[in-house]
Amino acid sequence: MYVLIVPASTPFVLLAVVMALSWWEDHVLPAPPAEPVDAPTEAPSAPAAPAQLADLSRVGTALTREVAGR
Repeated sequence: MYVLIVPASTPFVLLAVVMALSWWEDHVLPAPPAEPVDAPTEAPSAPAAPAQLADLSRVGTALTREVAGR
């Protein structure tokens, strides 16, 4: 008869262990700090000024003249 108690009680024992660990995590462990103390502040990744694009109109006309001259 005692042999049947162990398999039948195993799920309840595991549930009790999980609930005890959950309670221990909530009540015994210290709470994490709201903001990390040693975390460096990062600058925004966006560039300060937009990059200047080259004037491509001159390149286009130079290529057109080169193709037309063939």
